[in-house]
Amino acid sequence: MTARPVDIAPTGPVRFPESGLGRGWESSAIITLTALMVIFGLVSLYNASSILAAEQGNPDYYYVMRQGTGVLIGLVVMICCALLPYSFWARISWPLVLISIGSLVLLILPWTESIAPSINGSRRWLRIGINFQPSEFAKIAIVIWTAGMAVKKASQFRSLRRGLAPFLVVWGLLVLPIAMEPDFSTAVLIGLLGLIVAFSAGARISHFIFLGLLLAPAFYWQLYKVGFRADRVLAWLDPTSDPSGAGYQVYQSLIAMGSGALTGVGIGQGPQRFGFLPEAHNDFIFSMIGAQWGLIGVLALLMMYVALVLVGFRIASRAPDLFGELLALGFTSLIALQALLHMAVGLSLVPTTGLALPLVSYGRSNLIVTLVSLGILMSVARAAPAIKVARG
Repeated sequence: MTARPVDIAPTGPVRFPESGLGRGWESSAIITLTALMVIFGLVSLYNASSILAAEQGNPDYYYVMRQGTGVLIGLVVMICCALLPYSFWARISWPLVLISIGSLVLLILPWTESIAPSINGSRRWLRIGINFQPSEFAKIAIVIWTAGMAVKKASQFRSLRRGLAPFLVVWGLLVLPIAMEPDFSTAVLIGLLGLIVAFSAGARISHFIFLGLLLAPAFYWQLYKVGFRADRVLAWLDPTSDPSGAGYQVYQSLIAMGSGALTGVGIGQGPQRFGFLPEAHNDFIFSMIGAQWGLIGVLALLMMYVALVLVGFRIASRAPDLFGELLALGFTSLIALQALLHMAVGLSLVPTTGLALPLVSYGRSNLIVTLVSLGILMSVARAAPAIKVARG
């Protein structure tokens, strides 16, 4: 009697486990990558901030605990955003952008210093019971508002006056107050987010070229004529030209990256954690990761970002409508651009900026905004399979 062959391979489609926050595997992938990066970030943050906290008279885990509260708040908000239908954001796009503009204007008014104090020469924080950065809120507002308006004006993008020009007015109202804080790098990032969403919706590239030519003199003046920015550009061009002055951060960042070699100097080791690298827990945490974890740790983190971005683009490609697609593209670009620019600063590929590394750098405002972005991505992912089943 011949025994029947045993099937050892699945005969039907492979099904990934449900996360409860989305159908299919995209939401599960986002949750897994987010958890890994947040944990990696908290460990890296402790290494980068423990000495600084002790010097300030705080426990060595001070910054990690503060970041942990941001993680808890952000996760709750992320889940809420994932469960909300993403069409909800289209209905409140105008209130979001108006609130954002109003909070940004409060930062630059001369009589509001009691609630918007100057810190390190810049007014970026509002203190109204809670401390938050309006420029972080503006990142969410510009993506949602631009996506909503682009859907309405998709047929008019052939005309500069009726198509792109109305966007430029609102973008300017968001970008100019941020540039006046001053926070030039965030202003550029927010402008880029608006351009990416509008271009994805069908805006003409010739209009962007024309806009770039108009703004070129302003960029030149900001980068080469404003004192501290011009010094940063010169230090970027030659980090060894002024290693104890304008080039100090870049020079120390490269030393930290180089000291890590393949496997890193080890947790709790390395001289840069003793204050040689300013803002090591925030603006230069990627350099500290390079020192602590080496090339292996850097590549592992890079692969997690690449995976997260690819999942975001897949969600955009499967979105049931143009608004969902633009939301997914915009928020994926937000994470990708911030990560890319932060890493480029640590490697001295671009002049020094103050952009955080998403999910890793210290900073609860940026962390919560990133988790909100991921929650909205999951909301778009929830809708795509449901629409396909309905059409099926």
